[in-house]
Amino acid sequence: MLKGRKYDLFARAKRPVRARAHEILAYPDGAQFVFDTGKAVEVEGGYCALPDGDLLDAYSNAVVRAVERVGPSVVRIHPMLDDPRMGGVGSGFAIAPQGKNGNGLILTNSHVIQGASRFVVITAEGRSLTARCVGDDPDTDLAVIKLDQAADIPVARIGDSKKLRRGQLVIAIGAPLGFEATVTTGVVSAMGRSLRGERGRLIEDLIQTDAALNPGNSGGPLVNSTGEVIGIATAIIAGYQGLCFAVAANTAKFVIGELLEHGHVRRGSIGLVAQQAPIPPALSKATGVYQPYAVYVAHVDAGGPAAKAGVKEGDLLVAAGQQALTGLDDLLRALDHHSIGRVTEFLVIRNARLMTVAVTPKLRKAGA
Repeated sequence: MLKGRKYDLFARAKRPVRARAHEILAYPDGAQFVFDTGKAVEVEGGYCALPDGDLLDAYSNAVVRAVERVGPSVVRIHPMLDDPRMGGVGSGFAIAPQGKNGNGLILTNSHVIQGASRFVVITAEGRSLTARCVGDDPDTDLAVIKLDQAADIPVARIGDSKKLRRGQLVIAIGAPLGFEATVTTGVVSAMGRSLRGERGRLIEDLIQTDAALNPGNSGGPLVNSTGEVIGIATAIIAGYQGLCFAVAANTAKFVIGELLEHGHVRRGSIGLVAQQAPIPPALSKATGVYQPYAVYVAHVDAGGPAAKAGVKEGDLLVAAGQQALTGLDDLLRALDHHSIGRVTEFLVIRNARLMTVAVTPKLRKAGA
């Protein structure tokens, strides 16, 4: 009997196990099922608002809104030269509207206007106008031109480039190779860069971006997702992808004011090459300096004011007088024409120690 029971258990074990029936999820009576077509669907009691399949995603939507806001202010600039074959093309954008003091003002690059005194300006709507130079600053590669005719061109809003962060979305609008109203996108790769321009001048406080720029983009706006101009396209490095540069908006605001008032920018020089750099938390704790950024000294000119005062490569400049230095735009403002010949005390971090260095800026020569 026991033996027979054992064989019976073996036989049961060999049989396939039937899956237990799972309880089906029950929906309440009257539930309605709809297929998402991407449109609003009528249901009991009204409409169910579903995403439109034709709507742009968040990224595209941000780009489109920014371009719609700034695009109408962007113009194409052709220098009027005796030899048309020597003429190039650049971009610019309106910074001041037609008013009591005259016609509109256009901001562009210094290298765009070189060699000419008059220019043809093509608006976004295709209108052809002429303009003359108001002021030029090769040291920042910026220039302002003024329209000869009255034209109601929308003005672009210049934002605060200090708020930029690496990885932030940026949009470039311009006329590369003469194709106006061209839009490219990318991100901010770095801030506070320094670069020598095509004529050998050192241009400081540049934004590095991978937004594609080409000849003709020069002078066009670099825009954030809210439609504010945070940079002015200025340079590309031929043969390398993703290495494009724009003058920071905060520097541009300072230069615009000087150009409109004096026609040029008078500034002091202390003889160094610098760039923006973050202050690490450990260094902030050691020195008691808690600002996020400072000015890193990459090179000191032999015999210059900074070298004579004892400034060394690798120093971090954190303040000039009572003004904190969190970027090259701050240093540019600290070295305005009032600083020339006057002793300025710079607060410096060197080897995790805080020290003061007295520097006397000299007049920066044009083109130096």
